[in-house]
Parts: sequence; C-alpha cells; structure tokens
Amino acid sequence: MVNLFSSFSVPQISTVARRTVLASIGVGVVALVLGVVTGYPLVGLGVCLGLSMALVNFRLISRATVKAAGSEQENKRRPLVFNTLGRLGVISVIALGITFFVEPLGFGTLVGLAVFQFSLLGNVVVAMLRNPLMGDTTMGTPLVDKEDA
Repeated sequence: MVNLFSSFSVPQISTVARRTVLASIGVGVVALVLGVVTGYPLVGLGVCLGLSMALVNFRLISRATVKAAGSEQENKRRPLVFNTLGRLGVISVIALGITFFVEPLGFGTLVGLAVFQFSLLGNVVVAMLRNPLMGDTTMGTPLVDKEDA
C-alpha cells in the first residue's frame, strides 16, 4: 500500500489537497445556502463546521507527516499513528458531543466530516488514475507499434 502512494509526486499531492479544499469550500457554501433556504440553517452550519474540522485535521496530518519524515527516529510510524489516533478521537468526541446537545448542528457536522473524506478519496482516485505509473501503463498507447506498421 505504501509503495502505491510512493509513486505520487509532490505536485500531484498538492493538486489532490487543493482540489479537496476547493470541493469542501463549494460543498460548505451550497450546504449553508440550502440549509437557510430549507429552514435548517443549523444543519448547513454543521456541515461547514464538519468540513472545517476535517480540513484542520488534514493540515495537521500533512504537517505531522513532514515532521515524521525528517525525524531521526528509527520507527517513524509509531508517533504518527498515535498523533493521528489522538486527533481522530478528539474530533469524534467533539462531533458526538455537538450531536448530543444540538442534534441538527451535530448531524450536519457528521455529514461534513464524511463528505470531506469522500471528497479526499475521490480526488486521490482521480490522481491515481491519471498517473501513468499506476496500474496498467499500456493504457492510452497504440496497440500497433509505429515501426511495425
């Protein structure tokens, strides 16, 4: 699995991040407008809150990964895993706590968190499909060699 992502270049990773952020901003604006129009402004606000929490988490993961890569420690994965699990725990407690006290806001937050993850996954898949080093490298090449024709 790690070898799969090692063929991504830095520009591809930044493109995935940029597209995910732009998609999140677009979804947040649409959710807020739809929430206000349909009479559920707290749901729209919750979606924006969930997307914001996911964006902050994504940024912190990126920063922690860079820090771990530059670390002199032998086992670089362990601190990264504990750091990530801690952040996910905090985000889960916040989202579930909001859901317990203000249901529409909490459910919107959960939806925002989920939408961000699906957006990130979709952007990674698109980048992988566009990368010629992934999967079948013969896609898009002619079946007959020009010299043989």
